[in-house]
Amino acid sequence: MLAVCSDTHGTDDPRLTGRTREAVAAADLVIHAGDFTTPAVLDAFREASPRLVAVHGNADREAVRARLPPAASTTYAGVPIAVTHTERGGPTALSLFGRERGAALVVSGHTHRPAVVDDADGPVLLNPGSHADPRGNRPGHAELWAAEADVPADVRERVAATTGLVGVVRTPDGDVIESVHVPPLD
Repeated sequence: MLAVCSDTHGTDDPRLTGRTREAVAAADLVIHAGDFTTPAVLDAFREASPRLVAVHGNADREAVRARLPPAASTTYAGVPIAVTHTERGGPTALSLFGRERGAALVVSGHTHRPAVVDDADGPVLLNPGSHADPRGNRPGHAELWAAEADVPADVRERVAATTGLVGVVRTPDGDVIESVHVPPLD
């Protein structure tokens, strides 16, 4: 499983609770789209998941910014993923950011609002929201699996795809906010 988090805004710990903590612990890969805030929170995420791909955000202290890039690329189950905290220009800029990197999925943060934008002409845009500091939005993180893998029944009910990545955005209580399908690139 791939777990996706963003906007922790912690000072001493990663503020992982409930299903978010379980997802990060069980994940093969964790992506964090920035705003850990302190090195202690970044280190705690690395401890919770040795396979962490992360970028810095606008609220990260200089010590975090020095350790993380503003953008990153990775793959999961053969699907190329581009990661950034934010791009000026909203969804259009995020889509261009993904296209420039040959990504099928763009992960971003910053808004603290969980969202999935599936534009047939570009990469799928995923903002998991904030699991710890939702700022009036529902708290969230994302969980994704290879479509051909052993996907949990509650996810399979929502996304019946057989290729690419399938998943959901969940609250730390485990409630599903939104489903997501990332088709493979042609």
